Amino acid sequence: MIRRSRTIAAARVVATAILFSTGGAAIKTVTLSGLQVASIRSGIAAVALMLWLRGRVERSPKVIAVGLVYAATLVLFVTSTKLTTAANAIFLQSTAPLYIAVLAPLLLGERFRARDLALLSAAGAGLVLCVGGGSASTATAPDPATGNLLGVLCSLSWALTLLGLRWVELNQYGSGISSVVAGNVIAFLVGVPVLMPLPSVSPLDAAGLLYLGIVQIALAYVLLTGAVGRLPTLHVSLLLLIEPMLNPLWTWIVRGENPGVASLAGGAIIVTAAGLQVAWDSRAQSLER
Repeated sequence: MIRRSRTIAAARVVATAILFSTGGAAIKTVTLSGLQVASIRSGIAAVALMLWLRGRVERSPKVIAVGLVYAATLVLFVTSTKLTTAANAIFLQSTAPLYIAVLAPLLLGERFRARDLALLSAAGAGLVLCVGGGSASTATAPDPATGNLLGVLCSLSWALTLLGLRWVELNQYGSGISSVVAGNVIAFLVGVPVLMPLPSVSPLDAAGLLYLGIVQIALAYVLLTGAVGRLPTLHVSLLLLIEPMLNPLWTWIVRGENPGVASLAGGAIIVTAAGLQVAWDSRAQSLER
């Protein structure tokens, strides 16, 4: 029964990663500024989630605290994606397992294994390649240096978000989705000043924003929060690395964006190491049964 529950949870995380991976292309398609996109996307997601939950949202200091960290992730990822290539933004965020491997044992008491050092080393090498690639400014990536810096900050806030979601879920099942609602409300409120007066949007912009809010955020987090309480945080973060495998592909197809050789090499190192880590974890769990 436990094995089946974990398998279902892993499938939910994989589905989440696929939905997450479409964010870069959709964000690049919308013509509004990064903060405007982040605010409207989160506002739509908050409404969609509230309707799905029928208003049953937990309000507690723990939920708000995790929501604040998650709100930072939402804003940092969108603004990073707007300034640098979508590949760099997601590859940099994908170094989150580096922080989780260190923080999970300290904050959640989860076990740290010697083989996790291989992931940390690979993630560090991939991070250096992504940041040090020196990609030039382009129409879809006007300020790569600033975008890369925001991407690094986003990776830390994303790691803390995943740890926080598991923390509240372990304390009370169902609290994770409440934290997601809180985070989206906070992210929406942060961007309200730049939405006045309301910007004009094209039908394509409107469709992109609705997709980002309802599918890429709301549906994805319904799937994710139902899984984080059943899997170790590091395992979840590694499964989510399916996202950077697909994100640059969608952006290349939709926007023709070329992330550069260094970024692709760095991302390949991170994703390959994560895949090996998941394989090791699965084998170890099979031997333990």
